[in-house]
Amino acid sequence: MIASAESHLAQARGGDKRSIARLLTIVENDEPGCADILRSLYPETGRARVVGVTGPPGGGKSTLVSRLAAHYGSTYDRIAIVAVDPSSPFTGGAILGDRIRMRDRFLDEGVFIRSMASRGHAGGLSRATMRVVNVLDALGTGLVIVETVGVGQEEVEVVRVADTVCLVTVPGLGDDIQAIKAGVLEIADVLVVNKADKPGADETARDLMQMLSLGKGRTPWKPPIVRTSAQDNTGIDALAKAIDAHVEWSTASGDRDARRAGAARQEVEALLREALVKRLEERIGQDRVSEAVARVARRELDPYRAVDELLADR
Repeated sequence: MIASAESHLAQARGGDKRSIARLLTIVENDEPGCADILRSLYPETGRARVVGVTGPPGGGKSTLVSRLAAHYGSTYDRIAIVAVDPSSPFTGGAILGDRIRMRDRFLDEGVFIRSMASRGHAGGLSRATMRVVNVLDALGTGLVIVETVGVGQEEVEVVRVADTVCLVTVPGLGDDIQAIKAGVLEIADVLVVNKADKPGADETARDLMQMLSLGKGRTPWKPPIVRTSAQDNTGIDALAKAIDAHVEWSTASGDRDARRAGAARQEVEALLREALVKRLEERIGQDRVSEAVARVARRELDPYRAVDELLADR
């Protein structure tokens, strides 16, 4: 392991927030020493409770996450919030607005907040989210709350990272059912109607209940519907109880172990694909790839034939 990474790791184990932040940067950016850090920490993972919070934008997810962290402050010595913000498709930058919305938690001694840019990765999470969660887990974090981008219908990847997924919606978004259909509802373990003090909350809860009755769930667990108002800090106790109930069920039923096994397979397959693509590119050479791409762009060659030629005799 590189000396600087080893130094950061030693200080991070002691709870130094700057060292934890630097360690996560190394892992997130796949800098030199990343693999050594992950190898060193991996045997100590699997202990933290990981809660995912997802849903359409404007649902108050960040405020809800902040309230949850405060609620669990007396239960866990260390809590981490991993908030993923969308990246610009042109510059790759992100506003990382959760640093502003969760400013109340920055003063909490036992709370660590990490904002990440999605960097164009689909599914509501950053490509490195799982690695970041594993590092925080191994460093002794009792609870990790992962907040997704908030893009709506494609945020299903959180189910591969979190033990419990909370789907947050609010009344007044227009077509509430349209906002949460197409796969997102199916991954929810707890349904949250936030801003429940607003008109239309009853209708939103009713629509969710009807949707749950229409089809078979992903597991035998029936997601409870919890009403909250994060701004007023109401309903947070009920939400925490619903999360705790799901954790108890998933542990007893084996669903948590099955979910984590699926996440492990996804991680191994992703790393395998990366390694194979890198080796293949090294053997083929960038010049040949660029030449093939140029021929495809000029319509001299179709993409399928280009791939066949690049793979020939490899």
